[in-house]
Amino acid sequence: MTTVPPPVTLDDVRSAADRLKGVAHRTPVLRSRTLDARVGAEVFLKCENFQRVGAFKFRGAYNAASRLTPEQLTRGIAAYSSGNHAQAVALAARELGSTAVIVMPEDAPPSKRAATAGYGAEIVSYDRYTGDRAAIAAALAAERGLALIPPYDHPHVMAGQGTAALELLEETGELDALLVPVGGGGLIAGCATAAKGLHPGVRIVGVEPEAGDDTKRSLEAGRRVEIPVPRTIADGQALHIPGELTFPVNQRLVDEISLVTDDEIRDAMRFAFEHLKIVVEPSGATPLAALLSGRVPGLPRRVGVIVSGGNVDAARFAELCGGAGD
Repeated sequence: MTTVPPPVTLDDVRSAADRLKGVAHRTPVLRSRTLDARVGAEVFLKCENFQRVGAFKFRGAYNAASRLTPEQLTRGIAAYSSGNHAQAVALAARELGSTAVIVMPEDAPPSKRAATAGYGAEIVSYDRYTGDRAAIAAALAAERGLALIPPYDHPHVMAGQGTAALELLEETGELDALLVPVGGGGLIAGCATAAKGLHPGVRIVGVEPEAGDDTKRSLEAGRRVEIPVPRTIADGQALHIPGELTFPVNQRLVDEISLVTDDEIRDAMRFAFEHLKIVVEPSGATPLAALLSGRVPGLPRRVGVIVSGGNVDAARFAELCGGAGD
């Protein structure tokens, strides 16, 4: 009986960290006594909202793009994304002297579309509720001879994303639990690989919006389960099925999935702004929402949280957080 090697290992994450030195930001780890008292634990927030392009996605995009051949870079890169991976690939392509074509949904946040175009990428629009973004991007890549870098289903992307957890643990030492947002599963796959590779006993908790619980359903079913494209304020987590490569990794390493409502996400964004003085986008706020709303039973003493991004414009932020606090 042969054993299939995992698509990403701790050594892969360490290799990605070497490539990202001096290119990606080593983002801060924030603490809050108010947060600790509220949830009854020591919480360490790895703030990827301070990463280049405002989200963790730059880590994986650059790690993957930097491994392309000179010929591939000359031809250009294709990607598909609702926003953060789009910006990340566009910037990585620019940094490496290449070009990018990004397939983005028509209803992607205007600030994310503008930032992607600002990095020099060509944007191809589609309807996320009727179109197949992966198929559109694959057809474009084949037609133009572009290298395709998907947002999560790629070993180098997963390894790059895992460097967020690697850095966090280098700063904090061993943690009892690590909370990570889950969309396609690349961030949590990389982070779980790094965290459990260093500390096998760490509890890995994924967090999804209630409307987009495809990973929770899939883990419970023991196979990838497809759901209708979710409608949630957490646009970065509006996925309908876990990744083909990411899901087996997460089956093996993720201990549980917590779900949060859009209202709980809004409350977490407001808490981060008022108490931590940081702006967090809805998808980035879901793990904090899980903590604040008591969605993680039996919370241990030392807890790490990946705050995955902060790409939300002022008008949208005010719309989401302008109501009265709790």
